[in-house]
Amino acid sequence: MKKAGIAIIGIALVAVVLYSVRAPLSTAVMGRALERNMSTSLLDTLPDGLHVVLCGAGGPMPDPVRSGPCVAVVAGDNMVIVDAGTGGARNLNPLGLPVGRVDAVFLTHFHSDHIDGLGEMATLRWVSAAHTRPLPVHGPEGVEEVVSGFNQSYKMDATYRHEHHGDTVAPLAGHGMQAFTHPQPPDGEAVPVYENNGLAVTMIRVEHKPVEPAVAYLFRYKDRSALISGDTVKSANLQKFAEGVDLLVHEGLSLPLVQQMNKAATRAGNEILAKISVDIPDYHTTPVEAAEIARDANVGHLLFYHVVPPTPLPGLEAAWLNGVDEVFERYTLGQDGTGFSLPAGSREIIAID
Repeated sequence: MKKAGIAIIGIALVAVVLYSVRAPLSTAVMGRALERNMSTSLLDTLPDGLHVVLCGAGGPMPDPVRSGPCVAVVAGDNMVIVDAGTGGARNLNPLGLPVGRVDAVFLTHFHSDHIDGLGEMATLRWVSAAHTRPLPVHGPEGVEEVVSGFNQSYKMDATYRHEHHGDTVAPLAGHGMQAFTHPQPPDGEAVPVYENNGLAVTMIRVEHKPVEPAVAYLFRYKDRSALISGDTVKSANLQKFAEGVDLLVHEGLSLPLVQQMNKAATRAGNEILAKISVDIPDYHTTPVEAAEIARDANVGHLLFYHVVPPTPLPGLEAAWLNGVDEVFERYTLGQDGTGFSLPAGSREIIAID
């Protein structure tokens, strides 16, 4: 008993000492962790190939595990982004994808949830690597207006940062964005919009009316491929260009869950949410429809993103995916950080941990 009592007293003393030095101890640990994070990145560990990581897997509704739409594509020396939803830019560094390494952004359309993080993406990229050229932003007609608006909004911020940090951090030549406009192709055609160091990007038309234009992007690097849908109804044109791709990153909206939202909003007297939940199903794809595209196009793997509605409760992810297994089995329901590696010279599709 005496030995047990002495042990308990000893443990208590250690706990008291650790508690008393918790501030300097945690500060030292923080410093080591920051040093490690600053000196390494996911890019250092990826093999040569095409790699896709969700920097934002959600849609316009708040979601604890999914930020606004944002997809990072890494290929060789390239790192580009598709859409820039809320939180996406801030997720890049913690995911091991240095925001200063972003070469370009591709916008699928101009709904707010796909562009509302664009200013932050450009600013973080600029000051993280002292860029001397603006961030290239590619998109269909209208992208120049979006870019001009963000540049105007961030003009004073750029001046402040330059005056405070100088060219070492914030050279004025590199602030903001530069728009590159590409005509939306008609159905049946894919238009090349970008080629750099082996990465080729083509744009295809999708259907998201009344939003017009709306496009998807097909990425090819060496012998690997990935198609990112943007927002769309089930599209025969997208399915045509998805034929045989290694990875299809496709949006999804669960109609039964949205209908539950509508019923709840109606009972609560929330006319706005009731109206929205009636309107949105007619310009999105259900998970089962996306699975049908993946099956019929014989894709290697289907990665769901732009997950609507959120699934915060146990069992809701299963409800969101209801019926998918019967159509296509090679799929993943994405969250922020979900990613896949497609090494060149193989047919492997490897989940990124």
